[in-house]
Amino acid sequence: MSDPPGLDLRRLAAYLGVDHLTGSVIAGGRSNLTYRVTDGQSRWVVRRPPLGHVLPTAHDMAREYRVISALRGTPVPVPKVVLYCADESVIGAPFYVMEEVPGVVLRSASDFARLPDGGGIHCGRVLVEVLLALHRIQPAAVGLGDFGRPEGYLARQVSRWYRQWERSATRELPSLEKLHARLASSVPESDRASIVHGDYRLDNVLFDPTLTRIDAVLDWEMSTLGDPLADVGLLYTYTALAAEGLRPGGAALPASAGFPPAAQLMEWYAAGSGTSLERLAWYAAFGHYKLAVISEGIHARFLAGETVGDDFESIGAQVPQLVERALAHLEEA
Repeated sequence: MSDPPGLDLRRLAAYLGVDHLTGSVIAGGRSNLTYRVTDGQSRWVVRRPPLGHVLPTAHDMAREYRVISALRGTPVPVPKVVLYCADESVIGAPFYVMEEVPGVVLRSASDFARLPDGGGIHCGRVLVEVLLALHRIQPAAVGLGDFGRPEGYLARQVSRWYRQWERSATRELPSLEKLHARLASSVPESDRASIVHGDYRLDNVLFDPTLTRIDAVLDWEMSTLGDPLADVGLLYTYTALAAEGLRPGGAALPASAGFPPAAQLMEWYAAGSGTSLERLAWYAAFGHYKLAVISEGIHARFLAGETVGDDFESIGAQVPQLVERALAHLEEA
């Protein structure tokens, strides 16, 4: 069996101290590469950065490894991590290994077809409950007190993603410049701080085979300490886009699935947290902005022939649409 792109199975087997490995890419990811590997007895999941166009501070494997390790045993379900390797000579990039968690990612039409009656509403509620559990954790209590700088988080995020845009842009986009300026001039005052996942959405969690609970929250590469409403705004963004079939690189949410609309998720979060969402429109605009910059980076890798998998060709065309939606949200803010 040939090596999957970006993973030298022989070198990895030697590093893990096993005789041999077989492996394959786990489909669905648009950023970091994720693989399922086995020596015939045990099964693991390996995560590494993309093959090219890696932006500064992005795709940080050590960061993912640290936060998943810290959250093990908390009300937020995460896989059990095995090891982190910073030595790029092993597979060509830093990586970490975790145990495989069996379950279901709700991503495709066939996945949603497995939902029983009322299952979509239940999964939506569970999705919000786990996010609430994450935001309730005291970072210092799990060894993450120094995991980020909550003060000034939102302003830094707006600037950071603009710098990422400058490094990955494949075209001039005046509307993005306008969006950046308007976000930067209207940053909300934030008096809450928590662990922020940074990319929380339906297909970044793994449900148990019966689709009644979440067994693992995945893809922690953008986690830090900051304003929890950044997660809420991004969850709104992903859910609203998927419901309209407009999410870059992501499947549509079929109406038949009965998954709750984005507004319903927001109501549940507000009720469960006691937090006002009066500035939700700004956070939704920021979510669209962030997703636009991420999508442009993916588009740049696609143009350079550095993506792994299918369905990347349309992502670039969706970037301007995301920017326009963000500007529309700011009109409501």
